Order: sequence, then structure tokens, then C-alpha cells
Amino acid sequence: MQPKDADVIVVGAGLAGLVATAELVDAGRSVILVEQEGAQNLGGQAWWSFGGLFLVDSPEQRRLRVKDSVDLAWQDWLGTAGFDRTEDDWARRWAEAYVHFAAGEKRAWLQQLGHRFFPVVGWAERGGYGANGPGNSVPRFHITWGTGPGITAPFEARVRDGVERGLVRFAFRHRLDDLVLTSGAVTGVRGSVLEPTTAPRGTASSRTVVGGFEFTADAVVLTTGGIGGDHDAVRAAWPQRMGAAPGTMLSGVPEYVDGRGIGIASAAGGRVINPDRMWHYVEGIRNWDPVWKNHGIRILPGPSSLWLDAAGQRLPVPLFPGFDTLGTLEHLRGSGFDYSWFILNKAIIRKEFALSGSEQNPDLTGKSLRDVLKRATAGVPAPVQAFLDHGEDFITADSVEDLVAGMNRLAKSSRGDAPELSAGAVRHELESRDREIRNPFTKDSQVTAIRGARTYLGDRLIRTAAPHAILDPKAGPLIAVRLSVLTRKSLGGLQTDLQSRVLADDGAPVPGLFAAGEAAGFGGGGMHGYRSLEGTFLGGCLFSGRAAGRAAAG
Repeated sequence: MQPKDADVIVVGAGLAGLVATAELVDAGRSVILVEQEGAQNLGGQAWWSFGGLFLVDSPEQRRLRVKDSVDLAWQDWLGTAGFDRTEDDWARRWAEAYVHFAAGEKRAWLQQLGHRFFPVVGWAERGGYGANGPGNSVPRFHITWGTGPGITAPFEARVRDGVERGLVRFAFRHRLDDLVLTSGAVTGVRGSVLEPTTAPRGTASSRTVVGGFEFTADAVVLTTGGIGGDHDAVRAAWPQRMGAAPGTMLSGVPEYVDGRGIGIASAAGGRVINPDRMWHYVEGIRNWDPVWKNHGIRILPGPSSLWLDAAGQRLPVPLFPGFDTLGTLEHLRGSGFDYSWFILNKAIIRKEFALSGSEQNPDLTGKSLRDVLKRATAGVPAPVQAFLDHGEDFITADSVEDLVAGMNRLAKSSRGDAPELSAGAVRHELESRDREIRNPFTKDSQVTAIRGARTYLGDRLIRTAAPHAILDPKAGPLIAVRLSVLTRKSLGGLQTDLQSRVLADDGAPVPGLFAAGEAAGFGGGGMHGYRSLEGTFLGGCLFSGRAAGRAAAG
């Protein structure tokens, strides 16, 4: 019998892969960590993230007088996920286990590893429907001190310690092509060795093949990610329930996020479910200083901007900024155009615009308390100001007429059949909204939502502007922002049991094969169902990566 090369092979050096490898090292197992990109991409997509994590009934919440519980979080998860398929059985089990993890040992486990959290908890995906509808009833979005790099660093350190101890071998620039099967069990991997690369993190690297490889082991853990970097794959999986797929999209992830590992596992007998469930944002803006092709950044908006579709129609209740990502995406796909508009002013952008991503938040990423405090006291944050100065999607003007003229020029420069916006109609929407906000009573649900947000101390301090008229000259100038669809996450994937074992079509585990992270739908082939409560993608990688590493170690 040919000797094995390692106890376990982990394919993919993103967050889930690092967590799984770290757990294997702790168990004393030998690991080959296979990654098609270079060492500079260690940490994968998580490194670029804002670092938000979903926690339930945390000390940070309690300090801000947020009352949370497992029952409330599970109510919110079920209302958001909308599980309705027979194949959702394992996904639902994963979801319930994750909610208990988020309310239990998750925070203590991360703290023990050196993670720390920003004290203000964010309120993402607010819903705006009934108690059993989608959305977070309370703030649960905990930002990691250090953002994405702060998330990945402790696990990378544990893996590198494994290298020093002779337990871990890195195989960078090794692209998985096939799983090795022996008598129906997965016993290794084979693929292509790509030429070395010095391409900076996140940028496209060469696909020139210079050799081949084959490694054997007792088990293989796949953590190869989703399809968000491949727009053709996104369009092919696009669900009809959300209308036609966008003709133009921005990429929220690098090009190498192509879902390759999911297809390879499927060919080896793994069951792929819910490929039509996906999570893309509608508040994407083109990065003026891009790292990868079609690089987009997501705006993390407060509740005050007026949201118009491409024809200038205000979006219906409760599709306000930050309330229901997927509901807004579905509504806008029905408009026939790939873009929409925020209209706001300088006072709103100063307080309410945050940008997702580690590179767009140097204060949090650099762990600078002094710079973070400026968010509550200074002017427009520097990364946002850079987009105002250089971003092609931003228009600034002193009058509605000049603003709308700029919006029309921008729209028609990209699409000849773009609808002509009427300055009079836009002014009417703004004036109508402003009349409502001047009065302590209102029938405008967005105005009610703005006032409700400011009852939460975290929003009042750094995320929500004081209610005011958008057309107030003292709050100006006016700003319009063109928003595009931004690809991000696959919510479906390889079906797994609670040990992260990949299941076949008959429901039995594929011997020797485990999966975690986005490739497994973050657990069970889609623990989010149709929608996410946010802060659960990184958390899903942590939870499923840990489960896969511990199970594969056994």
C-alpha cells in the first residue's frame, strides 16, 4: 500500500480552511493545505471583509440595553430563511446549531483566541415586516477589532505554528482538478501546479500549468468557496423568482471565487443543493481604486437616504436602506434596469455612509481608537470622501435641477436607453418627504424608521443623522449615488451533516469527504435558506470550519 502524504488534506486557504487546519493541528494531525493562489492570498475573502459577526445576547448588546435571546434570534432566523424544501432538513439543523453557538460559546472561543469587538453593535437587515418576517429584531452585527485581517490572524498564526512543528505543509499554486477515489472513498486529491506568481492579494494570477500533483490522505476537507467571482455562473444559477439576471454587475469578490471545488465534489458523488439561493447586494458602487476586475464596494447605509429606481420612482415600504437586501434586489430586478439611486446630502453621508471591507475602514482595521472616535465628531470619513472626489457613481450639486441633470448624463453614458429623470418629479418626492419630517407626526414609514433607529444609542452616536429636510441648504450640497448589483455569496452548496461530512444523493456520507464554508452553503448545503441576517457568513465559516476540522481529525 502506498504511504499517505498526510492525515488530512484541506483544499482552500480561506477562513474556513484556516479554521479547519488549525483544529487539525490542535489534534496533532498532519495536514497539506492546498491553495491555487499564492501565499499572499492566505485568508481568502475573509481578509477583505468588514469583520462583522452575528452574536446573540452578548455583553456588547447588554451594555447598549439591547435585549436579545435564543428564542428571538431563532424566530428571526426562521422568518428570514424561509426553509420550504425537503432538502432543507440538514440546513435547518445547522441553522439551529449555529444560533445556539452564537448565543453560547462563540464569543468566549474567539476571545480566547485573541479576538476583540468594537463596542457599538450594528443593526443590519432590519426587515420592516411583521414579527415572523425576515430581518433582525435587534442589533446583532458585532464588528471585529481589526476587521477581516483581525478575523483571520489568530487562525493563520495557529496554522503557521503547525508548519513550524512539522504538522502542516503549504501547497500554494496547486489547483484542485479531481478527487482521488478508492473503493468509493475519497483518499486524496490531484491537480495542476501553476507557475509561481507575485500578483498582489486579490488580483488575477496566471493559470499557466507547469506540472501536476497527487496527494493521498485519510480525509479531504473542501473549503473552496462559492461562485461570486464568475458572473456567467451567477447568471446560470440566477432564480426566476428574482426576475432576469442583471446584464451588468460589480464583483464583491476576486475573480478566483469561481465555485470550482463544488463541481469537483459533485463529480465524486457529493450532493449539491439550493444552487439558486444566493446573496447579492444592491448598494454596490464601482471602486475608484480597484484591486480586481469589476471591483465593487458595498455601501453600508443608514436609514435616511431617499431610494429611487432607475425611472425615479421611490421604492415601496419597507425597502429602505439597510432593511431587506433580497427583497430590494427582487423589486429592482422588476424595473428592467441594473441600477438605482440614493439621493441624500452632505449631512447624511457624513453620518450614515460606511463602506464594507477592510481596506475601506483603515481606522478599524488598524485598531486606532483615536481615528474611530472621529466617526462621531469629524466630517465625511476619508474613504467616503475619496469616493465623492473620484468615484464615477457620485454626483454632487447645489440644486435638484443640476443634480438630476448629472444623474441623467451618468445613466445615459452607460446605457443609451436609460430613462430620462424629471427634475420636477424628483423634487416632488424630496419635498413630500421633507414635509413629513418637519412634523412630529407622520404617515411616512421611512421617517418613522429613522426616528425609531435613533432610539438605539449605537445608531444615534455614529450611524443615523438627526432627522432633517434633505433640501435644507445648511445640510447640503445634494448628493446622488448610482447603485449597482454587487455579487457576493452562494447560499447553497454541498449538503453536509453536522459533522461537515459531505452527503451523497442517498443521504449517506461520502467516505473521507468533508466540506465547510461557502462551498457547503456555510453548513448543510444552505443554513441561511433564502436570506441572511448578516454577520453570519464569516460566522458560518468559523462554525463549519471548526466542525470539519474536528470531525476530520477523528
